[in-house]
Amino acid sequence: MQNLRTTLPLGLFDASRAIQSGELTAADYLSQCAAIADALEPSLHAFVSRMPLKALLAELPAKDGAFKGIPIGVKDLVATKDLPTTNGSAIYVDQMLSHDAPIVTRIRQLGGAVFGKTVTTEFAWRGPGLTVNPCNSLHTPGGSSSGSAAAVAAGILPLALGTQTVGSVIRPAAYCGIVGFKASFGAVPRQDVFPFSSSLDHVGFLTRSVDDAAFAFNLLRNTTTDEHDSIVLPAVAMDQDSGLTPSTSPRLAMLKTPFDDRLTDEQKQVMAQTIEKLRAAGAVVEEFSLPEVYWTGIDALFCLLESEGGAVHEEHVKLFPERVTQHIKDLVTHGKLRGAMEYLYARNLQKKLRAEFTQVLKSYDAILTVPATGAAPEGLGSTGDPVFCALWSFLGVPALTLPVSTNKQGLPLGVQLVAPYRQDATLLRIGKWAELNLKAAH
Repeated sequence: MQNLRTTLPLGLFDASRAIQSGELTAADYLSQCAAIADALEPSLHAFVSRMPLKALLAELPAKDGAFKGIPIGVKDLVATKDLPTTNGSAIYVDQMLSHDAPIVTRIRQLGGAVFGKTVTTEFAWRGPGLTVNPCNSLHTPGGSSSGSAAAVAAGILPLALGTQTVGSVIRPAAYCGIVGFKASFGAVPRQDVFPFSSSLDHVGFLTRSVDDAAFAFNLLRNTTTDEHDSIVLPAVAMDQDSGLTPSTSPRLAMLKTPFDDRLTDEQKQVMAQTIEKLRAAGAVVEEFSLPEVYWTGIDALFCLLESEGGAVHEEHVKLFPERVTQHIKDLVTHGKLRGAMEYLYARNLQKKLRAEFTQVLKSYDAILTVPATGAAPEGLGSTGDPVFCALWSFLGVPALTLPVSTNKQGLPLGVQLVAPYRQDATLLRIGKWAELNLKAAH
């Protein structure tokens, strides 16, 4: 076993402030992060490819903006013009694109350094890469945003882009002991991100604090509705020195789910301790159950995922059967078995439940639940069970995970907060309040 976490450099919000004020030079910060990558990457395997530090430093004089000097990881599904975009697949192992995805263009416009392409599972589905958990190298970092979570947790990056179709931002963030934020469906640009399921795909952020997640969201959120299914949410109010203003003591719905028997004793204990600490800090935390119809949403999610994902990959299986894993072949097979009426029912259910969720949760500010069944499983053959993230991806509502503890093996355990559609600012302020009070309670 190897613990690959190191002394962490400044996080995103603090580093940006320090560079903008002149307290820290962009070159020094980039060099510090690159040195950590050089030391850890041979064991961590978080990156498919990296830009040489010399090239990043050479670009600095011409750059300005809130991300100047900030190294950012880009999940290897997101188009970049200067590094390969492999989609985690043997089919695209040498693919060089001539353009950046709009979200990458925005990163560059803000002065950010595209530090490297982070490892994803094959097409963001099953089939893990080589990335290990930086807290314990014998365990998975989660997936599909494996490299993004590991690189942020190890201290290499203050921000990395991930994607989530079922649980691929929240779960790896929880497994690696960092903050993961999946905004409302359509709030963050998805253009030129290799698709899995167009009605479920989200781009999310992996950071080391809630302030960092909010800062990234403010700078990278959609500002037009040019993309299909896009929405525009306002920036979240942040003080330039203190960051987000935390919420006042929130009302939290502690969710009971049909899957609670899958929770480890460690995860149950951490949730109970978290509830006790939040109540002591002034939160109202009450047991809560969703209407039964919501749990049918998980079956509907897999209908959408298999139908849309199967259509995406049918040609891959036909043309390159030897270059795709059985996971992708099974996805296509299952997709072909889904009928049009079943698909349309799932889409209609998704829209209906998303619209009704605000009213269902009217007595509370957010849901408090778990991000995963427990700590990261041992081994790299599986990226873990995403069931505690699935419903929120189906509904397209904002979700945030916070690290709160570790087990005897040094593996992180966290909690997840969820709010209704478009209530991202509320969720982030509650997350900041919880983060502050859970830290104070240690």
